[in-house]
Order: sequence, then structure tokens, then C-alpha cells
Amino acid sequence: KEKEIEIKKKLGKAIELLPGKSENWLMVSFDDQKPMYFKGESNTAIAFVEVKIYGRADSASYNKLTAAITKILEEELNISPNHTYVKYEEVSNWGWNGSNF
Repeated sequence: KEKEIEIKKKLGKAIELLPGKSENWLMVSFDDQKPMYFKGESNTAIAFVEVKIYGRADSASYNKLTAAITKILEEELNISPNHTYVKYEEVSNWGWNGSNF
């Protein structure tokens, strides 16, 4: 639980690398202890991170965020950046509080 809180805190700061984004609108979910394979193996720590944003960002911002995410996971969970995939999805319709943005 302590690691989750620390990672959430660091991701809350890292999301600011995307223009207009902040921890105020960040939702984080953890799904650990899930069987995952990388290059056909499951004997090393790996991570798959999904980032969904309302709107768009440029590739330079995504590159900075990927670097930050992989650094956080390496520092906190000892997951090597070359064992981490980060997937970005830009969403044009996003609902909250009974309506859409």
C-alpha cells in the first residue's frame, strides 16, 4: 500500500508533463500480481501502463511522460524501463458527473 501511495504521488506530478493536465483530474488504478509475459518469459518484473487522456498532446510531451513513468517504476518497483510498455490513448468524449466534457 505504501508503494501505491508513493507511485500515485509521483504520477500526480509526472502527469503535469502533458499540457493542461494535473493530479486534480488523475485517476490511477493498480493491478498487481497479474500473470504477465514479456518475450515469452515471466521470470522478471514487467509493467504495462495505460494512459488515457481527454484531448490531445504532442509526441514530445508523451516522450517526457514515458521517461518519467519508467523512471518511477524503476525506482519504486525495480522494473527496468526496457521491461515496461506505456500505451497512450487520446479520447475526444469523456463523461463525468452526469455529462460530458
